[in-house]
Amino acid sequence: QVQLVESGGGLVQPGGSLRLSCAASGFSFRNYAMSWYRQAPGKERELVARISSIGGITNFANSVKGRFTISRDNAMNTVYLEMNSLKPEDTAVYYCCATFMYNGANYWGQGTQVTVSS
Repeated sequence: QVQLVESGGGLVQPGGSLRLSCAASGFSFRNYAMSWYRQAPGKERELVARISSIGGITNFANSVKGRFTISRDNAMNTVYLEMNSLKPEDTAVYYCCATFMYNGANYWGQGTQVTVSS
């Protein structure tokens, strides 16, 4: 059974940091690119960061470049999103997504809420 379980969300003040984790099971993690998306109320889901299955190549949305870092641990089947200098506009539900490198099939997690507010 495929599972993506996000954790690490919560309430943080502007300028603060959070580290999200996504634990994967039920599929060959190393064959999947891993991404973090987010969806704020009333807005479409958007790609935040992505890390490739091979080589660890990363991509980021312009809005988070220089503030967020994505990494993966293939031994632990886990992907991380380190978020620094958080802003109120980063408030959203953050979703983990696994994309199969051969056919683009996706698995999604249930999401974790991140709220940036004073």
